[in-house]
Amino acid sequence: MSPEETSHIEAEDVWRRYGRGKSAFDAVRGVSFTVGRGQLFALLGTNGAGKTSTVELLEGLASPHRGSIRIFGRLDPVADRARIRPRTGAMLQEGGFISHLTVRESVGMWAELTSRPRSIAEAIGIAGLEHRADTMVQNLSGGEKRRLDLAVATLSHPEVLFLDEPTAGMDAEGRHTTWQLIRSMREQGTTILLTTHYLEEAESLADRLAIMHRGRIATSGTVSEIVADHPSTLTFGLPDAWRARDLPAVSGPADEHSGRVTVTTARLQQDATRLLNWAAEHDVTLDRFTARPASLEEAFIRIASQGDPE
Repeated sequence: MSPEETSHIEAEDVWRRYGRGKSAFDAVRGVSFTVGRGQLFALLGTNGAGKTSTVELLEGLASPHRGSIRIFGRLDPVADRARIRPRTGAMLQEGGFISHLTVRESVGMWAELTSRPRSIAEAIGIAGLEHRADTMVQNLSGGEKRRLDLAVATLSHPEVLFLDEPTAGMDAEGRHTTWQLIRSMREQGTTILLTTHYLEEAESLADRLAIMHRGRIATSGTVSEIVADHPSTLTFGLPDAWRARDLPAVSGPADEHSGRVTVTTARLQQDATRLLNWAAEHDVTLDRFTARPASLEEAFIRIASQGDPE
């Protein structure tokens, strides 16, 4: 396969600098990743981690200070913007709609500026805004405005879609409806790059993801690969006659606090089995025994609490 067939987004050692001289600040520092054709790649990070700055470079809204970006295998998002734009869609953190236009008028205006747009009715229907089609933008809720952003971003049947915090401000129903739309587009072959603060969103949707911290990618891979580097926990209560020191040897430390024991382990199944077998042999009840595998949230929090990545 040609590069265009196997990879739709490539970033290699990308830097983005704001300001000059002593006041210069590098918001993106040596970021590299690849998004294969038809994949959904999620970019996570705390506020100020550099996610939006990175996405803006991929969209061609600015040139990297250093490094290179290629879209569709060979096109530069700035130099080749005219060739890339008809094939991509972008949902920014904030839309630029005219407040006194209706939803229908807003989508129609953007359709006039879009190559081969889907029908206005279809775009509004995809975003779930049929019942608000004749409502002025200024009267939409925050979540409804995000749906309007999504309707416009998907007007051109994009091959590559950039979604920057797509469900911010939505209620639970709106968020899950949007997830269904995103999944549907991925199933149809759209390559999607998503930034989000909702870890559940990334865990549910992403084929692969990266966690940014202070301008760099701290870790990347599938959810399973990322959480595998973080320990699981076993928690339970012991009868008064027993203490953590009486437990069988396990692979991680056993800490006792307020009558509860927490075992930190990289071998969840083996250690759980050992503890339960010990309890059965000694006729001991492990009160509210809970086995909790490592989660994306724990991995994220550990990374966010660290200093600068190496």
